[in-house]
Amino acid sequence: MRQPQLSLKARALRFLSMREHSRMELARKLSKYAEEGDDLDALLDLLEKNNWLSQERFSESLIHRRAARYGNSRIVAELQSHGVNGDALQELKSNLADTEIARASEIWQRKFGTVANDPQERHKQIRFLLQRGFSQRTVQKVIKGADLDD
Repeated sequence: MRQPQLSLKARALRFLSMREHSRMELARKLSKYAEEGDDLDALLDLLEKNNWLSQERFSESLIHRRAARYGNSRIVAELQSHGVNGDALQELKSNLADTEIARASEIWQRKFGTVANDPQERHKQIRFLLQRGFSQRTVQKVIKGADLDD
């Protein structure tokens, strides 16, 4: 027996019940199912008005999922790709900057644990942290084993 076709609003609520989505991401997913006469922007406005779709919650959720593994530049780039811009992005960047050294140190400790003895190993550790999106200043502090209370 065939299941009835879901409305656009029902699909949106199903997506949002699984995890937080940005407005741009939800619009992209729902556009596949939009038929002629469906007003996707009006639906997204309704979802935001009822606080079912929230850019702030989405940003916090993404940061929470990514902060334990990635650096600021990588997280900020992902937020920008989801349409988070302006003052909200600047505030999120400043909050992330406060914890960047601690997060980088924790990731480095889990992966390597000891200061490199030879240049080859040192470059490997630097590349690893840079690819994770940490700044060069942060990487240098972590690799040198500098006092993290600075």
